[in-house]
Amino acid sequence: MFCPNCGSNVPDGTAFCPNCGAALTSGESTPVAEQQPENQQPETQQPDTQQPVYQQPVYQQTDYSSQQGYGQQSYGAPNGIGVNRNIALCIVLSIITCGIYGIYWMYVLNEEINGLSGEQNATGGGLVILFTIITCGIYGWYWLYKMGERADRIKESMGRPGSSSAVLYLVLGIFGLGIVAYAMMQDTINTAVNG
Repeated sequence: MFCPNCGSNVPDGTAFCPNCGAALTSGESTPVAEQQPENQQPETQQPDTQQPVYQQPVYQQTDYSSQQGYGQQSYGAPNGIGVNRNIALCIVLSIITCGIYGIYWMYVLNEEINGLSGEQNATGGGLVILFTIITCGIYGWYWLYKMGERADRIKESMGRPGSSSAVLYLVLGIFGLGIVAYAMMQDTINTAVNG
């Protein structure tokens, strides 16, 4: 039988049209001879006011890669790694928040320097913070040394002469001036980002 509402072929004995949802009775079916040929679309009729017709929503897929700012490298650093931060503001925020911002700054410095130096598989920022807390700051000295080595590699990749940043960062950390080492690391990141 055929649905009187949308004209689609419905198996005999079906109570509702699977295409439009209209209620079907055996008396409402239309004979095959009255239907339009298969290559023509049937005329759409207005649905019953009692039976709502549900249609699936059509979602349009948008390609954002062609629009301004999407899919483009927003930084001068490779793969868009690194953020140009105001060093003075980072120091002030670390002091105002009693070191809480300093912990966050340590995390992002670790991630960005690892990415810029090509060592994405090095120890993550969360583990660095955890190990530093567990060892009462001793791991933090080791971390400063390793960050100095990676900062020198970043400088060399930019064509600048590398220095002994590793030893300098370690000495600053031992004398309680780790925030100065953070500022120097951030300066290296800012230079790499600005290209």
